[in-house]
Amino acid sequence: MKGYLPTPAQLPPHMPRLRDGWRRRICRAVLQLCGWSFVGTFPDVPKAVLIAAPHSSWWDGVWGLLMKVGVGADVHFMGKQELFRGPLGSLLRRLGGMPIDRSAPKGVVEQMIDQFGQRDMLWLGIAPEGTRKPVQRWKSGFWHIAHDAGVPIVTAYFNYPDKTIGIGPLFDTSADMDADLARLRAFYAPFRGKHRNV
Repeated sequence: MKGYLPTPAQLPPHMPRLRDGWRRRICRAVLQLCGWSFVGTFPDVPKAVLIAAPHSSWWDGVWGLLMKVGVGADVHFMGKQELFRGPLGSLLRRLGGMPIDRSAPKGVVEQMIDQFGQRDMLWLGIAPEGTRKPVQRWKSGFWHIAHDAGVPIVTAYFNYPDKTIGIGPLFDTSADMDADLARLRAFYAPFRGKHRNV
């Protein structure tokens, strides 16, 4: 199914959004030139953990960032705090990066739960596979963040054969993590990354 590129005016009112500007126009132009489009509807929620899969290439980050800026979706991502020094740090913050202190007494999950508690609006993007290589089991950090922060999971996917980035159904965690992860992986099964499926 071929999609489109939504405009900021088409985003739901409670979803975090970026300010309009020349970066958006450039990103939209690159996506259109390269044949990428969007499928689905963003949910109208102020806080969420967005998971994106399959993650099989560094190109996923390129297309994902272009789409995020192009449609005006303010989705943040985590990075080790060492990356946020100097000019690179300024760029990463502008792109939505959130520095993580891996040596802090609180782990990454706890730091992100705190961030959700401190903000009125926050969408946090995570690749559940944790690597571009094939994995038998997803990392569970995203589930713990969503479950313990009390926020839903937004299912986002890459489908390279038709060059779409899509949004699937909103997912609420249950008390059974393993069952939740199995349901999520089943949702992603039809989609094809650059080098493989989930």
